[in-house]
Amino acid sequence: MASGGTDYWLCEELLSIEEREARDRVRAWVEARYLPRAADCFEDGVFPVDLIPEMADLGLLGMKLHGYGGAGANSVAYGLANQELERGDSGLRSFISVMNALVIHPIAAFGSEEQKDRWLPALVKGEAIGCFGMTEPMAGSDPGSMRTTAVRDGTGYEINGRKMWITNGDLAHVAVIWARTGEGIRGFLVEKGTPGFSAHPIRRKFSLRASVTSALVLDRVRIPESSLLPGTTGLKSALLCLNEARYGIAWGTVGAAMACYEAALDHAGSRVQFGAPIGATQLVQGKLVKMLTEITKAQLLCLRLGRLKDQGKARPEHISMAKMNNSSEALKIARAARDILGASGITLAHSVIRHMLNLETVNTYEGTQDIHTLAIGRDITGLGAFSCQL
Repeated sequence: MASGGTDYWLCEELLSIEEREARDRVRAWVEARYLPRAADCFEDGVFPVDLIPEMADLGLLGMKLHGYGGAGANSVAYGLANQELERGDSGLRSFISVMNALVIHPIAAFGSEEQKDRWLPALVKGEAIGCFGMTEPMAGSDPGSMRTTAVRDGTGYEINGRKMWITNGDLAHVAVIWARTGEGIRGFLVEKGTPGFSAHPIRRKFSLRASVTSALVLDRVRIPESSLLPGTTGLKSALLCLNEARYGIAWGTVGAAMACYEAALDHAGSRVQFGAPIGATQLVQGKLVKMLTEITKAQLLCLRLGRLKDQGKARPEHISMAKMNNSSEALKIARAARDILGASGITLAHSVIRHMLNLETVNTYEGTQDIHTLAIGRDITGLGAFSCQL
């Protein structure tokens, strides 16, 4: 599944030619166009917007979309693309995840024909950027408690509320906003420049620095009826979008783990202490073996999950397990790699510290480890533990 000795169980043989080609195209692009500037983007806290047209040309925007200029790839090819993007940086993969799973997907799944015709071709070409507004300052793991409201006002709606930790917020030409209405939680398309709608960058981050993260303010934002995503029918619609995003994350974290393992393995073979490479010591070999074992398990989880998705058999709990396991183990791998690299591991001369800091966020967003654990626990026991009365 990857170069550098991370395909220990020959997963490459389980991929189709088309899937391998999709992965290899993204890998080559990341190595040639992103990695040479990855450290600078992270240190300077900027997302390389000039690369968006190139990502569009690679077919990364609307990768699973059929029609409207989308590539129509299967789930495994899409997952492999996320893997390679996050080998570059979590911020790069986050941009693609949001565009595909949280903007293009809801418009394609829940939008009117007019909305699809207007937005999907532009999003696929990278001519328009989108964001997804669900998380709020007081509603993270409990989206059902969101306070943003959309009240019918004549021929449209008035939206009031706040959204927090929104990837692409400052870049977005259109925001998919989720709000509470008299008919339940619905999705809306709010365009940049609409009076009362503003995006504010979140500064001083130590994670996902090469990603645009924003707070959105909706203050008496008036939108027409045509801005409602007509197919949305409650919180379930928003959660379906999040499942798509979590699927990409499950693959992406494998890429980050692979990058950290490869850096640690290289360092262990070249760093000489007490007259021998540190890779010759039992302690370092033990760490490397554990890292590679967890990468292999994560690869197999992702590949099986992708096949289940393409067969229409994947359930939300399957996605939760992969996201929960892979992001958690990738963070552990990054920390172990940082330890093997010693003092060198804290510098941007190596990718490990970037991945380690980024994975602190990736392990938390789109559902924390605790929330996914409870979702799976409810599935296997039939008993919900999300809330309890003391």
